[in-house]
Amino acid sequence: MMDLILAIDQGTHSTRAMIFDMRGRVASSAQQPVTLQCHSRTEIEQSPAEILKSMRAVIKSVLDDPAIDRQHIICAGLATQRSSVVAWDRYSGRPLSPVISWQDRRTADRLHDLQDKSRNIQQLTGLQLSPHYGASKLQWLLENNGAVAAALDTHTLVMGPLASYLLHHLTDRSDELVDDANASRTLLWNLKQRNWDSRLLGYFEIPRRVLPECKPICYDYGTLRGSAIPLRAVNGDQTAALHAHGMPSANTVTVNIGTGAFVLLPTDDPLTRPDGLLAGISHSDSHVGSYYIEGTVNAAAAALEWASRTFDLNDVEQQLPGWMETVKAPTLFINTLGGLGSPWWREGPAAHFLDAGVSGPEALVAVIESVIFLLQANITLLQSVNPAVDKIQISGGLSSVDGLCQKLANLSGLAVQRPVQVEATARGIAWQAAGGPADWPASGDGKTFIATSDPGLNERYSRFVEILYKV
Repeated sequence: MMDLILAIDQGTHSTRAMIFDMRGRVASSAQQPVTLQCHSRTEIEQSPAEILKSMRAVIKSVLDDPAIDRQHIICAGLATQRSSVVAWDRYSGRPLSPVISWQDRRTADRLHDLQDKSRNIQQLTGLQLSPHYGASKLQWLLENNGAVAAALDTHTLVMGPLASYLLHHLTDRSDELVDDANASRTLLWNLKQRNWDSRLLGYFEIPRRVLPECKPICYDYGTLRGSAIPLRAVNGDQTAALHAHGMPSANTVTVNIGTGAFVLLPTDDPLTRPDGLLAGISHSDSHVGSYYIEGTVNAAAAALEWASRTFDLNDVEQQLPGWMETVKAPTLFINTLGGLGSPWWREGPAAHFLDAGVSGPEALVAVIESVIFLLQANITLLQSVNPAVDKIQISGGLSSVDGLCQKLANLSGLAVQRPVQVEATARGIAWQAAGGPADWPASGDGKTFIATSDPGLNERYSRFVEILYKV
């Protein structure tokens, strides 16, 4: 029997475990939803205990699958939502705070005090000064959470990316670790030196001793508790997705559409990029790192869920393909839910439809188009970095909507290729855990969407970006 790989994918709305064979084929899978607690427009949290329980449940489910011989599972990989943070007790592992979601913006106002440092922060981290990233959330916990402050005084505090908390509980190691990719989304990690940076720690007043130790993405993270399976890779979800088919092509833009949407392009020079775009690391071992440039859309599926609730629509997933066919010229939706991501990086006006009296179906199509427009604004910038870009590879839940893929092809003028397996994160972390096999195949031809002329879509896009650049 062929060797197997366990991939664990902890996302914003669900936790998934999948077992792949060495040809990248799925042998077993399990999924469990997790709750997102929206206390206000800016305060968004999750339960660390619920997330951990969901991980244990899905891992148990696939390991107990009668079709799986666990003796053939040679390694495991873990991918987690990036930029979400939590605090916990170093010895008991007890969580001392909620998971503060990457979508949380409670610290936006306090970042004004660091505006004079923003250019230096961008150069050191590859990121914009934004409340979406972990540093200001960790600073907020130190100042506003009594349990966190008490643990700091007794030297029992650990805090950092969600991945670190999960590693504490999932493996047999006693030291606190974090991978390069998740560390890189904190605004505390130096992109060039691949470690915590004392200047950044000083800006946010974070003591170095409370943070886990930084390790490469591909590293011996210990053995999963209750098993003999070594955990050989830890990564962020979007950066793992970049490797779903092995090492990505320099001429292919990778788009992954989940709660948010992300567009990534490999680069050899992450410190040289257009203003407003991010840079980070997607693959590393003790010797080398592979880097990328990224654009982000803060609300994709999250915007669709918002519109579904606002218009009291049911069975959206089933009806959306038909609506995409029948609604030919929707109004514009100014999608600032969660704030504007790249390349604007500001709050923006309140999310709204340009016209009054919008019907539910038209609203949903307008939301889909807003995501496409925000993606295209970033793709245009990526093409300025590499004019040879000739393809978009798309994955994530919303990529199953043919109309979305076709409109993205029409607007970008690029072929949009959707592989058979659209859950790219799990496949990417499986490849990394397995040591990056050179013969890792594509997941099948899937479907390719070829650009066709769509003047109305182009006109709506021009109006959309004109509005966002004016506000």
